[in-house]
Amino acid sequence: MKYAPVYVLLVIAVFYNSCQGQNKTDLPKATTNSETDITSREFSSVTRTITQDRKGNMWIATFGGVFRYDGKSFTNITSQVSSAPFFSVLEDRKGNFWFSSVGSGVYYYDPRQADGKAFQNFTTRDGLASNQVTYIYEDKTGAVWFSTVSGASRYDGKSFRNYLMNEDFEGFRPNDHNEVNSIIEDKTGKFWFGTKGRACKYDGKTFTVITHDGKPFTNVRSIIEDKKGAVWLGGSDGLWRYDGGTFTNLTQDFVGYIIEDKKGNIWTSSRNVKDGSWILSCYDENSLSSEKPAVKEIRPNLGMIFGISEANDGSIWFGSGGVYRYDGNTITDFKKKEDQK
Repeated sequence: MKYAPVYVLLVIAVFYNSCQGQNKTDLPKATTNSETDITSREFSSVTRTITQDRKGNMWIATFGGVFRYDGKSFTNITSQVSSAPFFSVLEDRKGNFWFSSVGSGVYYYDPRQADGKAFQNFTTRDGLASNQVTYIYEDKTGAVWFSTVSGASRYDGKSFRNYLMNEDFEGFRPNDHNEVNSIIEDKTGKFWFGTKGRACKYDGKTFTVITHDGKPFTNVRSIIEDKKGAVWLGGSDGLWRYDGGTFTNLTQDFVGYIIEDKKGNIWTSSRNVKDGSWILSCYDENSLSSEKPAVKEIRPNLGMIFGISEANDGSIWFGSGGVYRYDGNTITDFKKKEDQK
C-alpha cells in the first residue's frame, strides 16, 4: 500500500552550508505552516531509525511499521508481517534488509523474492538473545550483530552467538550491563558496546570496561568511529570524544544519537539539562580537535529526537513523533493531515 507524502514546512533562519561559525549558536524556534494531503496514521507514530539504501530510497523504522520512501510515495513494507514496534533498519552488503522489533525479534527481507518468500523471522527459538531488539550492525566480515535487552547477538548466516557483559558495578543492576544499545567495530577490529549500564570494548576474547576519570560511562545510547579514527560516545554522561588516549567531554546534556556527515561534521540529538528541550546539534569538523568545538543548534520544538541520518543530497533526516527532513533552511514534516488539527 502506498501513501502520498505530506509536507509541513517549519521555517527557520538560514542555517549554514557547513557547520562553520561561532561557538554554540542557537537558532530561532520554528514556526509551522500546514499543507494538505494524507499519509498513514502509522507514519505519524514514533520513528526510531532512518537510513538510505544504495538505490537512494529512504527506509524508516517506526512503531507503526517499516516504510520505504522513493522520493514520491511511502510504502509500508511490514504491514502484513508484524504489528510490533520497529526500531532499526540495516541494508547489508548483499542488498538484503534487516528490521529489528521490540517483541517479534528480527526480520530478514529480500526485496528480490516474491511476497511469500521475501521475509524470514528470527527469534529466541533460533538462538537470538531476546525478541526485544533495538539496533543492527554489520561487521567487516559480513556478520550481522543485534543489540537486545539481554545481550548482543551475532549472526554469521548460519547460527547465532550471544555475548553477555556480566561484571557488576556499584549502583547498577547486572541486567543493565546486558541491555545493549549500540555496537561498532573500530579500525583495529575491536568491538565497542554501549549498554544501559556502561560502555565496554571486546578484543575477541575479553570485555574491557571503558572508564573516564576512573568511572564507567552510564546508559550509553550511541557509539560511532569518525573518519579520523576518533570514537564518540553519547548517553547519560553527555557527548565524549576518544582520540586513542584521552577522553574529551563536549556537552553534559543527555545525547541520544550521533552521526558523522560527509564533510566530517558530527551531528547529535540531545536533551538540554536546563529546560528539557531536545536539540539537533552540528559540531564543526574544522574545530573537532579543540576542547570546545564550534557547534550550531537547531531547536525544532519537538519531543525526543531519534535516528539521525544524512541523505545523498546532504539533507539531514531525523525521527520524533513522525519523520523530519532538514535541508539547511527548512524542516519538512511528513504527517497525517488530521494530526495537524
